[in-house]
Amino acid sequence: MADDLQLADPATPADQPPLRDADGAVNPDFVARVADAVTEGRSGALRELVGDLHEADLGNLIEALEPDLRPRLVELAGADFHFSALNEVDDSVREEILEELEPETVAEGVRELETDDAVELLQDLPEEDQAEILDRLPVAERAALEHILDYPEESAARRMQTEFIAVPTSWTVGRTIDYLRETSELPERFYEIYVIDEAGHWKGVIALDALLRGDRGAGLAGLIQEDTRKVAPTDDQEQVARLFEKYNLVAVPVVDPAGRLVGVITVDDIVDVIEEEAEEDIKALGGVTSDEELSDSVMTIARGRFNWLLVNLATAFLASSVLGLFEGQLEQMVALAVLAPIVASQGGNAATQTMTVAVRALATRDLGASNARRVVLREGLVGLLNGVGFAVITGVAAVAWFRIPGLGVVIGLAMVCNLVAGALGGILIPLAIQRVRGDPAVASGVFVTTITDVVGFFSFLGIATMWFGLK
Repeated sequence: MADDLQLADPATPADQPPLRDADGAVNPDFVARVADAVTEGRSGALRELVGDLHEADLGNLIEALEPDLRPRLVELAGADFHFSALNEVDDSVREEILEELEPETVAEGVRELETDDAVELLQDLPEEDQAEILDRLPVAERAALEHILDYPEESAARRMQTEFIAVPTSWTVGRTIDYLRETSELPERFYEIYVIDEAGHWKGVIALDALLRGDRGAGLAGLIQEDTRKVAPTDDQEQVARLFEKYNLVAVPVVDPAGRLVGVITVDDIVDVIEEEAEEDIKALGGVTSDEELSDSVMTIARGRFNWLLVNLATAFLASSVLGLFEGQLEQMVALAVLAPIVASQGGNAATQTMTVAVRALATRDLGASNARRVVLREGLVGLLNGVGFAVITGVAAVAWFRIPGLGVVIGLAMVCNLVAGALGGILIPLAIQRVRGDPAVASGVFVTTITDVVGFFSFLGIATMWFGLK
Protein backbone atom coordinates (compact mmCIF):
# COMPACT_ATOMS: atom_id res chain seq x y z
CA MET A 1 0.00 0.00 0.00
CA ALA A 2 2.86 2.36 0.82
CA ASP A 3 4.34 1.82 -2.63
CA ASP A 4 0.98 2.62 -4.22
CA LEU A 5 0.82 5.88 -2.29
CA GLN A 6 4.34 6.79 -3.44
CA LEU A 7 3.41 6.25 -7.07
CA ALA A 8 0.33 8.45 -6.85
CA ASP A 9 0.84 11.76 -8.61
CA PRO A 10 -1.32 14.73 -7.65
CA ALA A 11 -0.36 16.45 -10.89
CA THR A 12 -1.94 15.43 -14.17
CA PRO A 13 -0.38 16.07 -17.57
CA ALA A 14 -2.89 18.84 -18.15
CA ASP A 15 -1.67 20.95 -15.24
CA GLN A 16 2.03 20.32 -15.65
CA PRO A 17 3.98 23.47 -16.50
CA PRO A 18 5.96 23.30 -19.76
CA LEU A 19 9.64 22.38 -19.58
CA ARG A 20 10.75 25.59 -21.30
CA ASP A 21 9.50 29.15 -21.18
CA ALA A 22 8.86 31.45 -24.13
CA ASP A 23 12.58 32.24 -24.44
CA GLY A 24 13.58 28.57 -24.57
CA ALA A 25 15.09 28.55 -21.08
CA VAL A 26 14.22 25.88 -18.53
CA ASN A 27 10.99 26.89 -16.81
CA PRO A 28 11.52 27.57 -13.06
CA ASP A 29 7.98 26.28 -12.34
CA PHE A 30 8.82 22.96 -13.99
CA VAL A 31 12.09 22.76 -12.05
CA ALA A 32 10.22 23.47 -8.81
CA ARG A 33 7.69 20.70 -9.58
CA VAL A 34 10.51 18.22 -10.21
CA ALA A 35 12.39 19.34 -7.10
CA ASP A 36 9.27 18.80 -4.98
CA ALA A 37 8.80 15.28 -6.39
CA VAL A 38 12.44 14.40 -5.71
CA THR A 39 12.43 15.89 -2.20
CA GLU A 40 9.25 14.02 -1.26
CA GLY A 41 10.41 10.77 -2.86
CA ARG A 42 7.43 10.53 -5.23
CA SER A 43 8.92 8.36 -7.97
CA GLY A 44 5.65 8.07 -9.88
CA ALA A 45 5.24 11.84 -10.08
CA LEU A 46 8.86 12.22 -11.11
CA ARG A 47 8.59 9.64 -13.86
CA GLU A 48 5.51 11.34 -15.24
CA LEU A 49 7.41 14.63 -15.35
CA VAL A 50 10.72 13.46 -16.81
CA GLY A 51 10.04 10.05 -18.33
CA ASP A 52 9.45 11.33 -21.87
CA LEU A 53 12.06 14.09 -21.91
CA HIS A 54 14.79 14.05 -24.52
CA GLU A 55 18.20 13.42 -22.97
CA ALA A 56 19.35 16.95 -23.88
CA ASP A 57 16.32 18.46 -22.11
CA LEU A 58 16.83 16.15 -19.16
CA GLY A 59 20.46 17.28 -18.95
CA ASN A 60 19.39 20.94 -18.84
CA LEU A 61 16.88 20.08 -16.11
CA ILE A 62 19.53 18.30 -14.04
CA GLU A 63 21.82 21.34 -14.18
CA ALA A 64 18.94 23.57 -13.03
CA LEU A 65 18.38 21.46 -9.89
CA GLU A 66 20.20 21.91 -6.61
CA PRO A 67 23.31 19.65 -6.46
CA ASP A 68 21.97 17.43 -3.67
CA LEU A 69 18.82 16.62 -5.67
CA ARG A 70 20.57 15.47 -8.83
CA PRO A 71 21.68 11.94 -7.84
CA ARG A 72 18.36 11.43 -6.05
CA LEU A 73 16.55 12.17 -9.31
CA VAL A 74 18.55 9.46 -11.07
CA GLU A 75 17.72 6.93 -8.36
CA LEU A 76 14.01 7.75 -8.22
CA ALA A 77 13.56 7.76 -11.99
CA GLY A 78 15.00 4.25 -12.13
CA ALA A 79 14.64 2.58 -15.52
CA ASP A 80 13.02 5.74 -16.94
CA PHE A 81 16.29 7.63 -16.57
CA HIS A 82 18.53 7.42 -19.64
CA PHE A 83 22.16 7.80 -18.65
CA SER A 84 23.01 9.54 -21.93
CA ALA A 85 21.46 12.64 -20.30
CA LEU A 86 24.57 12.82 -18.09
CA ASN A 87 26.64 13.45 -21.22
CA GLU A 88 24.63 16.64 -21.75
CA VAL A 89 25.75 18.29 -18.49
CA ASP A 90 29.03 19.94 -17.46
CA ASP A 91 31.85 17.52 -16.66
CA SER A 92 32.00 18.62 -13.02
CA VAL A 93 28.24 18.09 -12.59
CA ARG A 94 28.45 14.63 -14.14
CA GLU A 95 31.36 13.62 -11.93
CA GLU A 96 29.55 14.78 -8.79
CA ILE A 97 26.46 12.75 -9.71
CA LEU A 98 28.41 9.60 -10.57
CA GLU A 99 30.35 9.81 -7.32
CA GLU A 100 27.09 9.83 -5.36
CA LEU A 101 25.51 6.89 -7.20
CA GLU A 102 26.13 3.27 -6.39
CA PRO A 103 28.48 1.53 -8.86
CA GLU A 104 25.75 -1.03 -9.61
CA THR A 105 23.37 1.77 -10.63
CA VAL A 106 25.94 3.34 -12.93
CA ALA A 107 26.86 -0.04 -14.43
CA GLU A 108 23.20 -0.73 -15.26
CA GLY A 109 22.93 2.67 -16.91
CA VAL A 110 26.14 2.15 -18.91
CA ARG A 111 24.83 -1.15 -20.26
CA GLU A 112 21.97 0.68 -21.95
CA LEU A 113 24.30 3.07 -23.77
CA GLU A 114 26.09 2.73 -27.08
CA THR A 115 29.83 2.42 -26.67
CA ASP A 116 30.66 6.01 -27.64
CA ASP A 117 28.21 7.37 -25.05
CA ALA A 118 29.45 4.92 -22.43
CA VAL A 119 33.07 5.95 -23.01
CA GLU A 120 32.16 9.64 -22.77
CA LEU A 121 30.43 8.95 -19.46
CA LEU A 122 33.35 7.03 -17.96
CA GLN A 123 36.46 8.69 -19.38
CA ASP A 124 36.71 11.60 -16.94
CA LEU A 125 36.25 9.46 -13.83
CA PRO A 126 39.25 8.48 -11.68
CA GLU A 127 40.73 5.13 -12.71
CA GLU A 128 39.60 3.39 -9.52
CA ASP A 129 35.99 4.52 -10.09
CA GLN A 130 36.16 3.40 -13.70
CA ALA A 131 37.42 -0.02 -12.65
CA GLU A 132 34.70 -0.38 -10.01
CA ILE A 133 31.99 0.26 -12.60
CA LEU A 134 33.59 -1.80 -15.35
CA ASP A 135 33.95 -4.80 -13.03
CA ARG A 136 30.15 -4.97 -12.81
CA LEU A 137 29.67 -5.24 -16.58
CA PRO A 138 29.56 -8.47 -18.61
CA VAL A 139 32.97 -9.62 -19.80
CA ALA A 140 32.48 -8.75 -23.47
CA GLU A 141 31.14 -5.25 -22.79
CA ARG A 142 33.85 -4.56 -20.22
CA ALA A 143 36.61 -5.68 -22.60
CA ALA A 144 35.28 -3.47 -25.41
CA LEU A 145 35.13 -0.38 -23.18
CA GLU A 146 38.53 -1.02 -21.62
CA HIS A 147 40.05 -1.36 -25.08
CA ILE A 148 38.63 1.99 -26.20
CA LEU A 149 39.64 3.74 -22.97
CA ASP A 150 43.24 2.66 -23.61
CA TYR A 151 43.38 4.99 -26.62
CA PRO A 152 44.41 8.67 -26.24
CA GLU A 153 41.67 10.96 -24.95
CA GLU A 154 41.11 12.95 -28.17
CA SER A 155 41.56 10.07 -30.60
CA ALA A 156 39.02 8.77 -33.09
CA ALA A 157 38.63 5.58 -31.06
CA ARG A 158 37.20 7.56 -28.14
CA ARG A 159 34.43 8.83 -30.45
CA MET A 160 33.57 5.59 -32.23
CA GLN A 161 30.79 3.19 -31.43
CA THR A 162 31.36 -0.51 -31.86
CA GLU A 163 27.73 -1.15 -32.80
CA PHE A 164 27.62 -1.25 -36.59
CA ILE A 165 26.31 -3.44 -39.42
CA ALA A 166 28.92 -5.45 -41.30
CA VAL A 167 28.04 -8.13 -43.85
CA PRO A 168 30.18 -10.47 -46.00
CA THR A 169 31.08 -9.59 -49.58
CA SER A 170 29.43 -12.84 -50.71
CA TRP A 171 25.92 -11.74 -49.70
CA THR A 172 23.31 -10.48 -52.12
CA VAL A 173 21.16 -7.37 -51.77
CA GLY A 174 18.11 -9.46 -50.89
CA ARG A 175 19.86 -11.42 -48.18
CA THR A 176 21.22 -8.20 -46.65
CA ILE A 177 17.78 -6.55 -46.58
CA ASP A 178 16.25 -9.65 -44.99
CA TYR A 179 19.00 -9.63 -42.39
CA LEU A 180 18.24 -6.01 -41.51
CA ARG A 181 14.53 -6.77 -41.16
CA GLU A 182 14.91 -9.92 -39.10
CA THR A 183 17.74 -8.93 -36.74
CA SER A 184 16.56 -7.25 -33.54
CA GLU A 185 19.94 -6.14 -32.19
CA LEU A 186 20.83 -3.43 -34.66
CA PRO A 187 22.25 0.02 -33.88
CA GLU A 188 19.60 2.58 -32.94
CA ARG A 189 20.48 4.62 -36.03
CA PHE A 190 22.65 3.73 -39.00
CA TYR A 191 23.32 5.27 -42.39
CA GLU A 192 25.58 2.79 -44.14
CA ILE A 193 26.29 -0.92 -44.44
CA TYR A 194 29.91 -2.03 -44.17
CA VAL A 195 31.24 -4.89 -46.24
CA ILE A 196 33.95 -7.16 -44.81
CA ASP A 197 35.70 -10.36 -45.83
CA GLU A 198 35.76 -13.57 -43.84
CA ALA A 199 38.62 -12.31 -41.65
CA GLY A 200 36.77 -9.11 -40.75
CA HIS A 201 38.83 -6.85 -43.00
CA TRP A 202 37.05 -3.75 -44.26
CA LYS A 203 36.22 -3.85 -47.95
CA GLY A 204 33.97 -0.87 -48.44
CA VAL A 205 30.75 0.99 -47.75
CA ILE A 206 27.26 0.70 -49.19
CA ALA A 207 24.82 3.54 -48.62
CA LEU A 208 21.34 2.53 -47.46
CA ASP A 209 19.63 4.20 -50.42
CA ALA A 210 21.87 2.26 -52.85
CA LEU A 211 21.07 -0.98 -51.06
CA LEU A 212 17.31 -0.43 -51.15
CA ARG A 213 17.37 0.49 -54.83
CA GLY A 214 19.46 -2.54 -55.78
CA ASP A 215 18.15 -5.73 -57.37
CA ARG A 216 17.58 -8.44 -54.75
CA GLY A 217 19.67 -10.95 -56.63
CA ALA A 218 22.62 -8.64 -57.21
CA GLY A 219 25.84 -9.08 -55.27
CA LEU A 220 27.06 -6.45 -52.85
CA ALA A 221 30.39 -5.95 -54.59
CA GLY A 222 28.81 -3.89 -57.34
CA LEU A 223 27.24 -1.47 -54.84
CA ILE A 224 30.39 -0.60 -52.89
CA GLN A 225 31.20 3.10 -53.09
CA GLU A 226 34.54 3.67 -54.77
CA ASP A 227 35.29 7.06 -53.19
CA THR A 228 35.04 6.21 -49.50
CA ARG A 229 36.89 7.57 -46.49
CA LYS A 230 38.10 5.76 -43.42
CA VAL A 231 40.05 6.73 -40.31
CA ALA A 232 42.41 4.96 -37.93
CA PRO A 233 41.63 4.57 -34.20
CA THR A 234 44.59 6.78 -33.30
CA ASP A 235 43.68 9.67 -35.61
CA ASP A 236 43.05 12.97 -33.82
CA GLN A 237 39.36 13.76 -33.42
CA GLU A 238 39.90 17.25 -34.88
CA GLN A 239 41.31 15.71 -38.07
CA VAL A 240 38.28 13.44 -38.27
CA ALA A 241 35.97 16.44 -37.83
CA ARG A 242 37.67 18.21 -40.73
CA LEU A 243 37.16 15.08 -42.85
CA PHE A 244 33.42 15.16 -42.12
CA GLU A 245 33.26 18.86 -42.90
CA LYS A 246 35.26 18.66 -46.12
CA TYR A 247 33.47 15.66 -47.64
CA ASN A 248 29.97 16.15 -46.13
CA LEU A 249 30.02 12.75 -44.42
CA VAL A 250 27.35 11.34 -42.13
CA ALA A 251 29.45 8.40 -40.91
CA VAL A 252 32.96 7.08 -41.34
CA PRO A 253 34.37 3.61 -40.54
CA VAL A 254 37.26 3.18 -38.12
CA VAL A 255 39.77 0.65 -39.43
CA ASP A 256 42.74 -0.60 -37.41
CA PRO A 257 46.30 -0.96 -38.84
CA ALA A 258 45.56 -4.59 -39.73
CA GLY A 259 42.64 -3.48 -41.92
CA ARG A 260 39.91 -4.76 -39.60
CA LEU A 261 36.73 -2.77 -39.10
CA VAL A 262 36.56 -1.89 -35.40
CA GLY A 263 33.97 0.88 -35.19
CA VAL A 264 32.11 3.74 -36.79
CA ILE A 265 31.94 7.46 -36.04
CA THR A 266 28.67 9.25 -36.81
CA VAL A 267 27.98 12.89 -37.50
CA ASP A 268 26.23 13.53 -34.16
CA ASP A 269 29.49 12.79 -32.35
CA ILE A 270 31.44 15.00 -34.75
CA VAL A 271 29.13 17.93 -34.04
CA ASP A 272 30.18 17.60 -30.39
CA VAL A 273 33.86 17.54 -31.43
CA ILE A 274 33.50 20.69 -33.52
CA GLU A 275 31.74 22.47 -30.66
CA GLU A 276 34.36 21.37 -28.13
CA GLU A 277 37.31 22.41 -30.30
CA ALA A 278 35.76 25.81 -31.08
CA GLU A 279 34.96 26.36 -27.39
CA GLU A 280 38.53 25.42 -26.45
CA ASP A 281 39.96 27.96 -28.92
CA ILE A 282 37.64 30.72 -27.71
CA LYS A 283 38.54 30.08 -24.07
CA ALA A 284 42.25 29.93 -24.87
CA LEU A 285 42.10 33.30 -26.63
CA GLY A 286 40.68 34.76 -23.44
CA GLY A 287 43.26 33.12 -21.21
CA VAL A 288 40.75 30.67 -19.74
CA THR A 289 41.54 26.98 -19.28
CA SER A 290 39.66 24.66 -21.63
CA ASP A 291 38.06 22.70 -18.79
CA GLU A 292 36.54 25.71 -16.99
CA GLU A 293 32.75 25.43 -16.75
CA LEU A 294 29.92 27.53 -15.34
CA SER A 295 29.33 24.95 -12.62
CA ASP A 296 32.91 25.18 -11.24
CA SER A 297 33.52 26.58 -7.78
CA VAL A 298 34.95 30.05 -7.14
CA MET A 299 38.31 28.68 -6.03
CA THR A 300 38.61 26.38 -9.05
CA ILE A 301 37.94 29.24 -11.47
CA ALA A 302 40.23 31.68 -9.65
CA ARG A 303 43.06 29.15 -9.56
CA GLY A 304 42.68 28.40 -13.28
CA ARG A 305 42.80 32.06 -14.29
CA PHE A 306 45.55 33.23 -11.90
CA ASN A 307 48.60 32.12 -13.89
CA TRP A 308 47.43 33.79 -17.07
CA LEU A 309 46.69 37.02 -15.24
CA LEU A 310 50.17 36.84 -13.71
CA VAL A 311 51.75 36.61 -17.17
CA ASN A 312 49.66 39.58 -18.32
CA LEU A 313 50.81 41.56 -15.28
CA ALA A 314 54.44 40.98 -16.23
CA THR A 315 53.85 42.16 -19.79
CA ALA A 316 51.94 45.20 -18.49
CA PHE A 317 55.02 46.22 -16.51
CA LEU A 318 57.06 45.84 -19.69
CA ALA A 319 54.71 48.14 -21.61
CA SER A 320 54.64 50.65 -18.76
CA SER A 321 58.43 50.76 -18.73
CA VAL A 322 58.22 52.46 -22.13
CA LEU A 323 56.35 55.32 -20.49
CA GLY A 324 59.21 55.62 -18.03
CA LEU A 325 61.58 56.34 -20.89
CA PHE A 326 59.56 59.45 -21.71
CA GLU A 327 58.90 60.65 -18.18
CA GLY A 328 60.33 64.11 -18.84
CA GLN A 329 58.30 64.59 -22.01
CA LEU A 330 55.09 63.56 -20.24
CA GLU A 331 55.76 66.16 -17.54
CA GLN A 332 56.24 68.88 -20.16
CA MET A 333 53.07 68.04 -22.10
CA VAL A 334 50.21 66.48 -20.10
CA ALA A 335 48.22 65.88 -23.30
CA LEU A 336 50.65 63.11 -24.21
CA ALA A 337 49.78 61.16 -21.05
CA VAL A 338 46.07 61.55 -21.81
CA LEU A 339 46.28 60.40 -25.44
CA ALA A 340 48.93 57.65 -25.26
CA PRO A 341 46.50 54.96 -23.96
CA ILE A 342 44.18 55.67 -26.92
CA VAL A 343 46.88 54.74 -29.42
CA ALA A 344 47.84 51.59 -27.52
CA SER A 345 44.22 50.51 -27.04
CA GLN A 346 43.26 50.98 -30.67
CA GLY A 347 46.27 48.96 -31.82
CA GLY A 348 45.40 46.21 -29.35
CA ASN A 349 41.85 46.00 -30.66
CA ALA A 350 43.07 45.80 -34.27
CA ALA A 351 45.54 43.07 -33.30
CA THR A 352 42.86 41.06 -31.51
CA GLN A 353 40.67 41.14 -34.62
CA THR A 354 43.48 39.84 -36.81
CA MET A 355 44.63 37.31 -34.23
CA THR A 356 41.13 35.85 -33.82
CA VAL A 357 40.81 35.26 -37.56
CA ALA A 358 44.36 33.88 -37.80
CA VAL A 359 44.03 31.45 -34.89
CA ARG A 360 40.76 30.08 -36.20
CA ALA A 361 42.17 29.75 -39.74
CA LEU A 362 45.17 27.85 -38.37
CA ALA A 363 42.89 25.54 -36.40
CA THR A 364 40.82 24.73 -39.49
CA ARG A 365 43.94 24.44 -41.70
CA ASP A 366 42.69 27.27 -43.92
CA LEU A 367 45.91 29.17 -43.23
CA GLY A 368 49.22 27.52 -43.99
CA ALA A 369 52.54 27.85 -45.77
CA SER A 370 50.86 27.99 -49.19
CA ASN A 371 48.89 31.17 -48.54
CA ALA A 372 50.63 32.73 -45.52
CA ARG A 373 52.49 35.40 -47.53
CA ARG A 374 49.31 36.57 -49.27
CA VAL A 375 47.30 36.68 -46.03
CA VAL A 376 50.06 38.56 -44.15
CA LEU A 377 50.22 41.15 -46.94
CA ARG A 378 46.45 41.50 -46.94
CA GLU A 379 46.30 42.03 -43.17
CA GLY A 380 49.11 44.58 -43.35
CA LEU A 381 47.17 46.56 -45.97
CA VAL A 382 44.00 46.33 -43.88
CA GLY A 383 45.94 47.72 -40.91
CA LEU A 384 47.34 50.52 -43.06
CA LEU A 385 43.92 51.45 -44.45
CA ASN A 386 42.27 51.47 -41.04
CA GLY A 387 45.28 53.29 -39.61
CA VAL A 388 44.86 56.14 -42.08
CA GLY A 389 41.14 56.35 -41.36
CA PHE A 390 41.58 56.47 -37.60
CA ALA A 391 44.55 58.83 -37.96
CA VAL A 392 42.18 61.41 -39.41
CA ILE A 393 39.50 60.81 -36.78
CA THR A 394 41.83 60.86 -33.74
CA GLY A 395 43.88 63.71 -35.16
CA VAL A 396 40.84 65.96 -35.52
CA ALA A 397 39.58 64.94 -32.06
CA ALA A 398 42.98 65.65 -30.44
CA VAL A 399 43.24 69.11 -31.99
CA ALA A 400 39.67 69.96 -30.99
CA TRP A 401 40.35 68.77 -27.45
CA PHE A 402 43.75 70.36 -26.69
CA ARG A 403 43.92 73.15 -29.28
CA ILE A 404 47.43 72.06 -30.33
CA PRO A 405 47.56 71.64 -34.16
CA GLY A 406 50.73 69.56 -34.21
CA LEU A 407 49.21 67.05 -31.81
CA GLY A 408 46.81 65.85 -34.51
CA VAL A 409 49.71 65.01 -36.83
CA VAL A 410 51.60 63.19 -34.07
CA ILE A 411 48.73 61.01 -32.94
CA GLY A 412 47.73 60.35 -36.56
CA LEU A 413 51.20 59.04 -37.47
CA ALA A 414 51.35 56.95 -34.29
CA MET A 415 47.91 55.52 -35.03
CA VAL A 416 49.03 54.37 -38.49
CA CYS A 417 52.19 52.79 -37.05
CA ASN A 418 50.37 50.92 -34.30
CA LEU A 419 47.46 49.63 -36.39
CA VAL A 420 49.88 48.26 -38.96
CA ALA A 421 51.98 46.72 -36.16
CA GLY A 422 48.85 45.25 -34.58
CA ALA A 423 47.65 43.75 -37.85
CA LEU A 424 51.02 42.20 -38.64
CA GLY A 425 51.58 41.01 -35.06
CA GLY A 426 48.10 39.51 -34.95
CA ILE A 427 48.95 37.14 -37.78
CA LEU A 428 52.73 36.70 -37.62
CA ILE A 429 52.80 35.72 -33.94
CA PRO A 430 50.22 32.89 -34.31
CA LEU A 431 52.09 31.67 -37.39
CA ALA A 432 55.39 31.67 -35.49
CA ILE A 433 53.90 29.82 -32.52
CA GLN A 434 52.36 27.26 -34.86
CA ARG A 435 55.75 26.83 -36.52
CA VAL A 436 57.39 25.84 -33.21
CA ARG A 437 54.55 23.38 -32.42
CA GLY A 438 52.88 25.60 -29.84
CA ASP A 439 49.19 26.38 -29.47
CA PRO A 440 48.50 29.78 -31.09
CA ALA A 441 45.20 30.14 -29.26
CA VAL A 442 46.85 29.90 -25.86
CA ALA A 443 50.04 31.90 -26.36
CA SER A 444 49.25 34.55 -28.99
CA GLY A 445 47.20 37.00 -26.96
CA VAL A 446 49.79 38.02 -24.39
CA PHE A 447 52.51 38.60 -27.00
CA VAL A 448 50.28 40.49 -29.42
CA THR A 449 48.91 42.92 -26.82
CA THR A 450 52.43 43.53 -25.49
CA ILE A 451 53.65 44.44 -28.96
CA THR A 452 50.80 46.89 -29.58
CA ASP A 453 51.27 48.52 -26.17
CA VAL A 454 55.01 48.92 -26.65
CA VAL A 455 54.76 50.09 -30.27
CA GLY A 456 51.82 52.36 -29.44
CA PHE A 457 53.52 54.11 -26.54
CA PHE A 458 56.93 54.28 -28.20
CA SER A 459 55.70 55.54 -31.58
CA PHE A 460 53.39 58.17 -30.11
CA LEU A 461 55.82 59.51 -27.53
CA GLY A 462 58.82 59.19 -29.85
CA ILE A 463 57.14 61.08 -32.68
CA ALA A 464 55.90 63.71 -30.19
CA THR A 465 59.41 64.15 -28.82
CA MET A 466 60.80 64.84 -32.26
CA TRP A 467 57.87 66.96 -33.48
CA PHE A 468 57.73 69.26 -30.47
CA GLY A 469 61.49 69.16 -29.65
CA LEU A 470 60.89 67.80 -26.14
CA LYS A 471 63.75 66.63 -23.94
